[in-house]
Amino acid sequence: MRLPCRGAFYSEKGVFPVYKEIFSHVGKYWKQALLSPLSIIGEVLMEVLIPVVMAKIIDNGIKQHDIGYVTGMGILMFGMALVSLFFGAIAGRLSAVAAMGFAKNLRGNLFRRVQSFSFANVDKFSTASLTTRLTTDVTNIQTAFMMFIRSAFRAPIMLLFALIMAFRMNSRLSVVFVFATPVLAAFMVFVMTKAHPRFKKMLSLYDSMNSRVQENLVGIRTVKAFVREDYEKKKFTDSTEAVREAQVSAEKLIIMTMPMMQFVMYISIIAILWFGGNMAVGGQMETGELSSFITYVTQILMSLMMLSMLFIMFVLSRASIQRIYEVLEEDIDIVSPENSKAVPADGSISFRNVSFSYFKDMNNLALEHIDLDIRSGETIGIIGGTGSSKTSLVQLIPRLYDATDGTVIVGGTDVKEYDLDILRNSVAMVLQKNVLFSGSIRDNLRWGNADATDEEIIEACKAACAHDFITSFPDGYDTELGQGGVNVSGGQKQRLCIARALLRKPKIIILDDSTSAVDTATDSSIRKAFREKLAETTTLIIAQRISSVMDADRIVVMDAGKISAVGTHDELLESSEIYREVYESQQKGADE
Repeated sequence: MRLPCRGAFYSEKGVFPVYKEIFSHVGKYWKQALLSPLSIIGEVLMEVLIPVVMAKIIDNGIKQHDIGYVTGMGILMFGMALVSLFFGAIAGRLSAVAAMGFAKNLRGNLFRRVQSFSFANVDKFSTASLTTRLTTDVTNIQTAFMMFIRSAFRAPIMLLFALIMAFRMNSRLSVVFVFATPVLAAFMVFVMTKAHPRFKKMLSLYDSMNSRVQENLVGIRTVKAFVREDYEKKKFTDSTEAVREAQVSAEKLIIMTMPMMQFVMYISIIAILWFGGNMAVGGQMETGELSSFITYVTQILMSLMMLSMLFIMFVLSRASIQRIYEVLEEDIDIVSPENSKAVPADGSISFRNVSFSYFKDMNNLALEHIDLDIRSGETIGIIGGTGSSKTSLVQLIPRLYDATDGTVIVGGTDVKEYDLDILRNSVAMVLQKNVLFSGSIRDNLRWGNADATDEEIIEACKAACAHDFITSFPDGYDTELGQGGVNVSGGQKQRLCIARALLRKPKIIILDDSTSAVDTATDSSIRKAFREKLAETTTLIIAQRISSVMDADRIVVMDAGKISAVGTHDELLESSEIYREVYESQQKGADE
């Protein structure tokens, strides 16, 4: 189990394994990641040697009025600059390729990890938070990685070589660094300590903002129907203002870094010009040496500034690394058993003393002590009031959730003994929320069976009463659907989802209130097609209308997470008060 994060960056395994896990995604781009700092060494060597040549030009060429010497050394310096440029360009390209490849691998593995999550895992992370982690957080880490393989090598090497050259040139003047370095180090420690929790808070507020955007875009029709645009605008404005304030709070520490570094650099240069100038006037130092020394001072201080920016990027990426590591290390609670070859023998279902809690808390149960046996090929209706846990019950069959207690058996075998792909390919489920994807109608239908022929697609659509409205479109089955199927009605969307499930040719099909948006005549036609074409398929129908389930072999009445009664329509009218009240209220409404 992973320890929760409380502001500090740690896990049960320690800090090093966290970075090892994240940066293991460099993968095949390790060569570019390694060659980039090696190229930087060549660039830095040339930059450190150029001031030496410049000093010689001033002291031995210009001072002695030797034009030939100046020309020769000038050509050498120009050549060294070209070599430095070449190595710098190579390093830049290699680091960019390595960073982009690393981000691609990390984002891909993160997405695959999310795809393997159970419903319970998805519930733990909001959709908006996962979106932020897959985009903003990965981009932060990509930028930090690119800076690391360049600056983390360039800055220390430049600092070391420039310090050596400066001390060799004049050790007395180099004492300036003894005073400047501790000041900068203390300031960076202060920034790192204070900035991390602020960036973590900022990313959390990004999650909230993205959540509001997603919620608003998904429900835009409802917003307009209730004329709530101004309300939603205010909510979004408040959310963006919170992000802005958090970002300002986090980055105002960061923006202090550059002025502080420049202040220390300019003070150091002033000190060197003062003391070095006196040395040059007194003949203790050549003019060219002073000029080169100032260049080395600039290189040293720029290296320190580069290191400070690297630390800043580390602070920013630290929160992102933590958030991505949380997803990668999330314990997936529903997995396939190893080497499972079990295949459902039929469509029979058995619930044996099943209890279920979304919070894995036996004191807070959504389902309580469910015992129910369903024969293969049987049609079962399930009704109950809102919150009676009808959907919770059927979601245990394909292991979208696992029972907290008890056993769910499908085809004679405990569902936990099946490979998930085998189990879920045997159970087709049309969820309450009908989801279609961008692409043609044909592409969406083939989610049920990627190898389905056109004849099989048409047959499934006819059974779901979808063929007629599909052929009414100019492009028929090749009609392009907008994201989420926004260009078809609710009833049409439901029928397409039913057809998609039928194409799987499952042993069990579950319709979770999947005909609520169609008229009673169409509902009746769909049920008739099911009886004729799915005689050997176990069918579970969750419905609010009793007319949708009254001709089922048996009807299960749910109440407060428990089975209140089981029987045929006629039997329940006699024995179940809940069923009778619902039936009479619906009949009364129909009569009126």
